[in-house]
Amino acid sequence: MRVGVLGTGEVGAALGAGFVRLGHEVRMGAREPRNQRAAEWARRTGPCASLRTFAEAGAWRGLAVTATLGVWVEPAPSMAGPGRFVGKTVIDATNPLVSVGGGPPTLAFGASDSGGERVQRLLSGAYVVKAFNTTPSLHMFRPELPSGPPEMLLCGNFPESKRVVGEILEQFGWRPLDVGGIECSRYLETLALLRILCVQKTGRLDLVFRLASI
Repeated sequence: MRVGVLGTGEVGAALGAGFVRLGHEVRMGAREPRNQRAAEWARRTGPCASLRTFAEAGAWRGLAVTATLGVWVEPAPSMAGPGRFVGKTVIDATNPLVSVGGGPPTLAFGASDSGGERVQRLLSGAYVVKAFNTTPSLHMFRPELPSGPPEMLLCGNFPESKRVVGEILEQFGWRPLDVGGIECSRYLETLALLRILCVQKTGRLDLVFRLASI
């Protein structure tokens, strides 16, 4: 499978490397084709990884992933061109958070909207599935927990695309749990914010959420 990843940060690098390890070809899309960090990622990851622009990554036939930082959740796919995503499954792994004056992060769009919903509205011809946003990048691919694979919450409006993403999550070492339509991105992004606040309080970067029966 061909995978276009929009975003050159830790999340994009972790997901891109995971797809490569599973045997897929990955194009990492950047604002500038001379992005040194992304070029180094492609060199380190191997021949199935390459650096392209947002537009070139979005135009690649196959799966797309939005993995940009913060409120770049909308500018990046806009720069790529929404028409390039028509008919594609798009995994939105972003957390649009803002921090003012060095204070703790908050949700950029409040509680009545979300990055996942905005991506779906912008890419109206695509099938957006929110996933991977509630876990740190170092645990995205095959996390090793003593109690076994943890759950990964996902949401979206299109059952077939959620099935496809669920299979990907299983290959990445997670137990997929569908929580509803794309509007549930509001809760997944809030959960991600809560995890970040817990990290800031505890100093532990390896925190993940999981469900437990009692």
